[in-house]
Amino acid sequence: MKILLLEDDIALGETIEELLCENGYKVDYVTTGNSAIDYSYENKYDLYIFDINVPDIDGLDILKSLRDADDMTPTIFISAMTDLKTVLRGFEVGGSDFIKKPFFPEELLVKVNLKLAPSKEEIVFGDIVYTPKDKKIVKNGESIYLSQVQLKLFELFIKNTNRLIIKDELYECLEKPSENALRFHINKLKNSTGLNIKNIRGSGYRVEKS
Repeated sequence: MKILLLEDDIALGETIEELLCENGYKVDYVTTGNSAIDYSYENKYDLYIFDINVPDIDGLDILKSLRDADDMTPTIFISAMTDLKTVLRGFEVGGSDFIKKPFFPEELLVKVNLKLAPSKEEIVFGDIVYTPKDKKIVKNGESIYLSQVQLKLFELFIKNTNRLIIKDELYECLEKPSENALRFHINKLKNSTGLNIKNIRGSGYRVEKS
């Protein structure tokens, strides 16, 4: 499992990095917002750990820009900013958890283990393994990242294989339902996952095993 850690307090950052590495995680440690953005674009991670008040661009704005780019990597915020407004915004921009400073590094490790622990509840479809609890998709050992709309469609298809799903049901996954939007997202989903999604003309769509 690979983690991107953003923390401008070098002593704390190095302590966290050492603890995570000792427990089997691969860690890229950066101290500025711009570095975090660069690393996130150049690499694939299983988890982000972002401090909020850091140089260049704060952790909240970093995650918002990543979510806008359809990066759904789970994210834990760590911050001395403990006011309710900051905490709520952390979840609004897509954070998975929030740890208030000061904290014991072992507390963070517990939360990381919980986020990245393999779930016993998995859906296996051909060469795809899907973990509904964590919304994690793995194909041939490689993680696949989908937009929120495509993830909703994926869940609907993967849980209803060989069943005809009518368009009205699929439209519920879209923010702005239309025939063109549905076709666009399904094509993107097929390209990303390789799912064999059949268009049943005039009726809807169905996923079949290749």
